[in-house]
Amino acid sequence: MSLQLKAGQHSMAGRQFINQDFADFSLPSAGLLRDKGAVFAIADGIGSSQVSQLASETAVRSFILDYFATNPAWSVPHAALQVLKACHRWLYQQNKHSSYGQNPDKGYCCTFSALVLRQQQAHWIHLGDCRIYLYRNAQLSQLTRDQRSWQAGQQLLSQALGAGPEIVPEQQQLSLCAGDCFLLASDGLFDFISQPALATLLASVTASADLDQLAQQLANTALANGSDDNISVQLVQVLAVPAQSQLPGGLLASAQLPDGLLPGSLDARLPLPPLLQSGSVLDGMTVQRVLSQTNRSHLYLVALPDGTPAVLKAPSQTLANDDLYLEKLLREEWIARRVHSPYVLRAAQPDSGAQAMAPRSAIYSLFAYIEGQTLAQWRLQQATPDLQQVLGIIEQTGKALQALHRAEILHQDIRPQNVMLDAQGQVCVIDFGAARLAGLQSDQEVAGDIPGTALFTAPEYFTGQAGSCQSDLYSLAALCYYLLTGQSPYGPDIARCKNLPAQQRLSYQPIVGRHNDWPQWLDLTLQKALQVDPAKRYQHLSEFLYDLRQPNPLLGRELTLQAAYPLRLWQCLCYLQALLILWLLVV
Repeated sequence: MSLQLKAGQHSMAGRQFINQDFADFSLPSAGLLRDKGAVFAIADGIGSSQVSQLASETAVRSFILDYFATNPAWSVPHAALQVLKACHRWLYQQNKHSSYGQNPDKGYCCTFSALVLRQQQAHWIHLGDCRIYLYRNAQLSQLTRDQRSWQAGQQLLSQALGAGPEIVPEQQQLSLCAGDCFLLASDGLFDFISQPALATLLASVTASADLDQLAQQLANTALANGSDDNISVQLVQVLAVPAQSQLPGGLLASAQLPDGLLPGSLDARLPLPPLLQSGSVLDGMTVQRVLSQTNRSHLYLVALPDGTPAVLKAPSQTLANDDLYLEKLLREEWIARRVHSPYVLRAAQPDSGAQAMAPRSAIYSLFAYIEGQTLAQWRLQQATPDLQQVLGIIEQTGKALQALHRAEILHQDIRPQNVMLDAQGQVCVIDFGAARLAGLQSDQEVAGDIPGTALFTAPEYFTGQAGSCQSDLYSLAALCYYLLTGQSPYGPDIARCKNLPAQQRLSYQPIVGRHNDWPQWLDLTLQKALQVDPAKRYQHLSEFLYDLRQPNPLLGRELTLQAAYPLRLWQCLCYLQALLILWLLVV
């Protein structure tokens, strides 16, 4: 079942000559509704301005249009915030370069509230004193807070679009329930209808109600109660809510895979491919050789119809009824198609000018073929790895993670087996099976999951916390440590530490002293990136990558002798103690 909504609205000038309010919404078709959701926005111009109606209309229209143009991998809060900030900057610049520069209250300014309903969640972003209400179970609740402050004995807006150089919008979210009714309104309505009276009027909302007519009724009631301001009302009724979060649509081109391929209906729409072997043909592709076969997936090197090599990843037949696994497998190609970086695995594409791919007859993912070896294979060939080559590999892998993080995607499984190195020394991060998209799963939904491999997994996963960008940073630093030493910074004990006190007893093993050419400040850099507490690590990948190449004086003093050579120090102390005992016995 998909999200089903019904909406209506009404906006009027009331007793004013000009309507400085503006309201609009977009209820897109099923595919876009699943991917981005439905958007409802309302803006209220400032009474001191003669042009704020232009600001209101610009804010609402641009927010709706630009929101649907944002990266599909972005979460709703991130996309909404970026779009609203862009709109604010445009309005602010219009004021700054006009006659209203010294007095923006008379220029292009307005208050703004928007509601985005996507899958199982309601998200809102709010600036100023429009309001969003929720009517649920015969109770009316105000979701937003009026951003007003007392100045010179009167209440004035503390924030508005276009009014100042920066804005700090209010953002919240909650889970949807069938039967919910949302009300968005300007102050011309709620200042003249009490909340209990609004609740009484909304109690008449049914599945068959005409929401446009009800919105007009609410506006007329406010007008009859003496409203002397513009009045705008939006009503949104939730008729049905999907049972679970769904994979974004548009996973593949519509000519290749039916739109709306979702968990719960995957195996009903397309079957799993049969077990293939060299020479087998599937959807016009010829299998060149079998790369690997496990109890979870099968990898094949295939030739596309135009001869382009590609890797086909098919699910194992034993997982035909595992909707979660099938969703993750399809999500891998979805990510590969939307994250553009030379260091991130791409989806397979035929050469330009080649004929279009045949429609898919089975569930699988297609990726570009990378000719090279994994870092696990590369490390086995290195008796003494070159420091500069290792740092170059880590820098490229870090750039891949930065590209993923910009799209609000956590890889969550950085390890030697998931990083390819080609003959030219270029890195490519592969395998997005454990990746997490911010727009699909909240921290609460993934808390307790332990993705990846224990030796490279951040400690917070073992205590039941959700991952973050600092978790990927930890895995990257652990990868660097492994490539240099062939070992883990905390050894195998880290997977057995299920609480913070146990993790804090872990001892980081310094790399100083293992190789004469390795500087001491490199150890300080790795030690900071590998802190058990995510808050004590670098907060940005760029900081870690920068410190890998030059010493950071802020990281503290040089390592002490005990930290640099713990084993040798204790051996020497024991040797001296033995000599002292022998001397005392002789004397």
